[in-house]
Amino acid sequence: MAETTTRSGLPKGFRSAEQGWPGLHRIPHPPHRLPLLGDVVGASRRTPLQDSMKYARDLGPIFRRNAFGKEFVFTWGAALVADLADESRFAKHVGLGIANLRPVAGDGLFTAYNHEPNWQLAHDVLAPGFSREAMAAYHPMMLAVAERLTQHWDRAAAAGRPVDVPGDMTKLTLETIARTGFGHDFGSFERARPHPFVTAMVGTLTHAQRLNSVPAPLAPLLLRRASRRNAADIARLDHIVDEVVRVRRAGGRGDGDLLDRMLETAHPQTGERLSAENVRRQVITFLVAGHETTSGALSFALHYLSREPGVAARARAEVDRVWGDTAAPGYEQVAKLRYVRRVLDESLRLWPTAPAFAREATRDTVLGGEHPMRRGAWTLVLTPMLHRDPAVWGADAGRFDPDRFDAAAVRSRPAHVFKPFGTGARACIGRQFALHEATLVLGLLLRRYDLSPDPAYRLSVTERLTLMPERLRLRPHRRTPSAVPGTRPAGPPSP
Repeated sequence: MAETTTRSGLPKGFRSAEQGWPGLHRIPHPPHRLPLLGDVVGASRRTPLQDSMKYARDLGPIFRRNAFGKEFVFTWGAALVADLADESRFAKHVGLGIANLRPVAGDGLFTAYNHEPNWQLAHDVLAPGFSREAMAAYHPMMLAVAERLTQHWDRAAAAGRPVDVPGDMTKLTLETIARTGFGHDFGSFERARPHPFVTAMVGTLTHAQRLNSVPAPLAPLLLRRASRRNAADIARLDHIVDEVVRVRRAGGRGDGDLLDRMLETAHPQTGERLSAENVRRQVITFLVAGHETTSGALSFALHYLSREPGVAARARAEVDRVWGDTAAPGYEQVAKLRYVRRVLDESLRLWPTAPAFAREATRDTVLGGEHPMRRGAWTLVLTPMLHRDPAVWGADAGRFDPDRFDAAAVRSRPAHVFKPFGTGARACIGRQFALHEATLVLGLLLRRYDLSPDPAYRLSVTERLTLMPERLRLRPHRRTPSAVPGTRPAGPPSP
């Protein structure tokens, strides 16, 4: 595709949705469309995803929105998404906010265009780093980072203080991917403020989303100061990652982690290695994608566990039964927490923290037998709406119910209706890493604490390309030693 594709990822000559969707006029759009401005009435720059979810409920399984003269097609109906999963006709499309991350992540695994060779090279070199054997080797480091979290929560529990759930989950998941993947310790739990990597990352993600909310020709003028801050954030990310790589090169080989693979491993067929620039891009990709989405998933799960005491009691009973008197659960024991995993899956169903993915036609085709698409035309799949399709999930699709993921229920559903990690060849390479880490952490927290929510809190979701509960605070209470297998009476809080 390289010779027929522009830097935007679209075929040369592709200019507008009208060209790519011959039947665009048959796809509904919001009312009150304004000339030049498009569908801006009632829209929010802070919550574009949640705005689109509202339109989806009114307009149906496929609809379009116009922003400053550009037409965007959104899809969420289960039958249409299943069709988009056909790899013989569709592929990943890098567009909207994802393309806006190219200045920082370049041709990293998440932001690479399909025709760029480094995507396949990095995927083939790094895939063994997520094998079962590799995962088992990461497990002790995951436990060690989780212990730093519980020490922090023990101090909060002893003082009767609430904890900042999204903030603490971000610290946990950043330290986990940094230590397991790159042998680096950011010292997140020893800091009063977020690590500069997190501050810069949030800045770049927020800026990438903001770029979609202004007309492209006016962005340099309207976002001049924001663009300068974004350039500084990118420089900070580059500097931090370059230092991590420099220390590894100076200190010699690590333990065969992801960074070792990036620096030392050649492609098994071609013998090609990742360039120094691509190593930087892949490290940034893994540090950002490897912690930001998992921290959101854990935060949403803890929110629901705090609000659903029956679910929490059932999950805690499973942890106590499966782990028994084991003080530090082993790798295999985590996989046996089937109900805890259902809690996580149901949280990801309602609020997939990577809330959308785009698909483009690789040849002229007809989507769902009804909507013609020319090669290069693309659509954005609204994953939270796919996960709420009443045709699949029932009339109560908005209700939290982990039993939707018991084995019989999963087998009864069609394929391609649960997509929190994307789809196809470009789906998240670290899916099993994230699921193991999150299940382990939920099990540890359930066994150690009862969690009390703020009765006045109502779930508010912040968007920065990813989703996260906003201002979520919970109050942890240490369970009595007799109720927690494998524990001793708690001493004074750690200093």
